[in-house]
Amino acid sequence: MEFKIDGKSHHKARACTIKTAHSTIQTPVFMPVGTQAIVKALDANDMLELGAKIILGNTYHLYLRPGSKTVKKFGGLHGFSKFPNSFLTDSGGFQAFSLSDNSKPDENGITFKSHIDGSKHYFTPQSVLDTQYDLGSDIMMILDDLVALPNTKERIKKSIERTTKWAKEAITYHKEQQSKGIGVDQNIFAIIQGGTDKEFRKLSATQLCELDFDGFAIGGLSVGEPNEDMYETVEWTTDFMPLDKPRYLMGVGTPEDLIENIERGVDMFDCVMPTRNARNGTLFTSYGKINIKNAKYKEDEAPIDPECDCYTCKNFSKAYLNHLFRAGEISYFRLGSMHNIRYYLNLMKQAREAILADNWLEFKKEFYAKRGVTKE
Repeated sequence: MEFKIDGKSHHKARACTIKTAHSTIQTPVFMPVGTQAIVKALDANDMLELGAKIILGNTYHLYLRPGSKTVKKFGGLHGFSKFPNSFLTDSGGFQAFSLSDNSKPDENGITFKSHIDGSKHYFTPQSVLDTQYDLGSDIMMILDDLVALPNTKERIKKSIERTTKWAKEAITYHKEQQSKGIGVDQNIFAIIQGGTDKEFRKLSATQLCELDFDGFAIGGLSVGEPNEDMYETVEWTTDFMPLDKPRYLMGVGTPEDLIENIERGVDMFDCVMPTRNARNGTLFTSYGKINIKNAKYKEDEAPIDPECDCYTCKNFSKAYLNHLFRAGEISYFRLGSMHNIRYYLNLMKQAREAILADNWLEFKKEFYAKRGVTKE
């Protein structure tokens, strides 16, 4: 991986370039979520048309179905899905934790039951990397021990200790595998934990950032805590993260969340929000969200967003999308998802341009003004 900072603007906002084996990624970047090796309702060609340079695959789901060996047989995620640009795969730890009725972490890994058939499985720092070597992703997230919030200080402290232990095991194993010619074009990111406790975040960040990872993520946020707590935690945590490596905030979020956290020094984001909301009828625009199923759009000739250049906005009216949604037409899922993802990708492009021109504050002010929000 190559990484360079191209420009900085107000506070910690920065524009960077990440080069992987499969694409050049300009940050800030939003990574659409492709849980099953592609984004729901879309295919690889759609993602290329939308301009996506990197999407996120889910290790837990692909491990269970179709199985990493099957994906490997077809040339990894790139050959299997035909999406030629970069993939980031998470470790699967979050899904093992959240989708299993009784996942049980111990000092060496996580025991969980498949949400598909109830079969029992065990993830270790090494085994999730083996799965990701088969998947052939450009960026691999390591296994971490995450906990539900709120929680006791003892349990959060334990999660940090375990996460650091597993990180050391993962980086050692990865270097060993690379020396054998395995995963040589794959990069590895660690995940900082600690809830919203500043001292715990500092402890986790300090321990992990001493290790030779290619990048670092902030995990365990956007799990129900107030937005201001999330922003404050990110603001604090990025101070302890290296300047010369990518910073990734996992599972976040709304357009407003992205803008606020870019200002706090984050480079990379992912979230199911644009696609999930599209399927439920919520579409993002430069002027805030709209619900396309509302009756007021039944005869609306305008596109979803007059400022958007996506295929949907260039060709179809709100009235047509309102009709498709109400009629239960599957094509609505594709058209709505295409728009929301393009909106997110365009927002990141505009943010990058503002940083490079060093007029972040003006950009942010206009972003909120269009939404009818006055923001200092």
